[in-house]
Amino acid sequence: MRNDRDHSRYERSLAPEDFYEETSGSRASRRRGGRGAERDSFSILLAVLAAVMFLVAARLVWFQIIQHNKLTAEASNSRTTPVDLVARRGTIYDRNGNVLAMSEECRAIYCNPQEIKEPYVTADIIASHLGGTSSDYVDALKSEGVYVLVKRKAGLDETKALREELTSRNMPGIYYEPDSRRVYPYGAVGSQVLGVVDIDGNGLTGLELYYDDILRGTDGKMSIETGIFGIPIAGATAKTIEAVDGTDIVISLDINVQRVAEENIVEGVKEYKAESGSVMVTDPKTGEILAACSTPLFDVTDLSVIEEGATSIKVVTDSYEPGSIFKILTAAIGIENGVVNSTTHFYVPWQLEVGDDLVTDDDGRDYDMDMTLREILRRSSNTGAALIAQEEIGADAFAEGVASFGIGQPTGIDYPGEVQGLVKTREEYDGSSVGSMSFGQGLAIPLVQMVRAVGAVANHGVPETPHFLVRKASEVVDWPAGERIISENTSREVVDMMRTVVEEGTAEPAQVPGYDVAGKTGTGERADTTKGGYIEDKFTSSLIGFAPAADPSVLVYVGLNGTPYLASASAAPLFSSIMGEALTDMGVLPAM
Repeated sequence: MRNDRDHSRYERSLAPEDFYEETSGSRASRRRGGRGAERDSFSILLAVLAAVMFLVAARLVWFQIIQHNKLTAEASNSRTTPVDLVARRGTIYDRNGNVLAMSEECRAIYCNPQEIKEPYVTADIIASHLGGTSSDYVDALKSEGVYVLVKRKAGLDETKALREELTSRNMPGIYYEPDSRRVYPYGAVGSQVLGVVDIDGNGLTGLELYYDDILRGTDGKMSIETGIFGIPIAGATAKTIEAVDGTDIVISLDINVQRVAEENIVEGVKEYKAESGSVMVTDPKTGEILAACSTPLFDVTDLSVIEEGATSIKVVTDSYEPGSIFKILTAAIGIENGVVNSTTHFYVPWQLEVGDDLVTDDDGRDYDMDMTLREILRRSSNTGAALIAQEEIGADAFAEGVASFGIGQPTGIDYPGEVQGLVKTREEYDGSSVGSMSFGQGLAIPLVQMVRAVGAVANHGVPETPHFLVRKASEVVDWPAGERIISENTSREVVDMMRTVVEEGTAEPAQVPGYDVAGKTGTGERADTTKGGYIEDKFTSSLIGFAPAADPSVLVYVGLNGTPYLASASAAPLFSSIMGEALTDMGVLPAM
């Protein structure tokens, strides 16, 4: 009962509207809270979606616009392999159109190691066709790349046989690309002049180096499309930048004269016990070089063994005392200055003071003689030349004359490594300079300077630049003449005296039957760099001359270094053999 009353009291204390309001308020509150939560969740979802879309859009912009070029290139690179297209190097011809050096088509062989299942067997097959041993090739066949070089410069016949065998044995993974290699139809002849190229076709020595920018050309590129594992796709389009071939050149060399020059100087070095020897043959009217070489020679077709100094021509790159061939210039300077002529008489002592030294003649003369300038040259008298230079010409005129002949100055020859030489200027002269230089001592020069200077005497007083290049492609190369050094009258008088030297003087063994030859011997002593003075029985024996004497077409210089023989017994007979071949090849007929 009490509980019932309490319960009734409780019910009465709560009015119906209070109950309703409390209940209805609570329900309303729940309805409002549910709709807000839904709106909040939706907003969050939209924000997340917007953020995701923004990130996607940003990435698309990043990849498709900002990174487009880079990614395109990477994609292209991942499915393409670049291959060099080697330009054909220009051909070198001699003056008569004979091919001396040319580039022929060959193959560069590559492999994709991912395709090669039997590398050792494949290497054995390659070696059997391309030479070498399997160990030379197996490392490339087992490497990690997808396009690996196996061999450059493989011949077409060898490559064809290799391809056929690999195909017949179903051994994939070997590929062949166009390549080019240098070949020499005349073998080793002219190697020093032509020079060497490296495996990429770049000139290293000789004319291949000097005219590399003309001969080389420009390589091209080809991109090969590849599939999985870098395997080239058959029939796929390749992007190609064509190679531009090099320019052909014609040089002044006569391959027949060159061969005879090389043969003679090699035999001469042996026969006359020389350390080395050199030859240069030119046309003094133009300066064109018909032949040039020095020992030791080398074979451009076999570079496995090259002796030191063999790739250069010492007439151009090394300096020597010219010896008595310098008396040609002393005589010309004296005549040009009007102080002597071919018939002027001199009382020539058997020995003469030149500075602190006493000079004598090589023929052992021990008595005084009356000599003309012609006789001084015929006998090659050192004391006579020194007497004229010191007492008649004088230091100033002598120094001026030496400089006018270009002695001590580069000739401008188109061959790498030309040296200037060591020649005193007038300010550097001492008491012995004029006397010793008058017969070719007290100075050291590359003998190409004497070739140019004596060529001027032969060419009626006008010098020409010794050179090889005659034509590049269809363009004839112009080599302008130098300024006149001596008058035509001086030239004629000196030439006539040089004719006497060959007819009845020290150069008599240099005669060429049927031809009028002018020449002069030289026997320069070898300086002792350790003790001072000169080495006994070590001479630079030389002969320089030209023919026909009155209107020369050929000039020949022959020099033997470190020989115990005088020039008349060594250089002179070599000169005769080389001059005879050169005159014949140049179409110069003997006198009737």
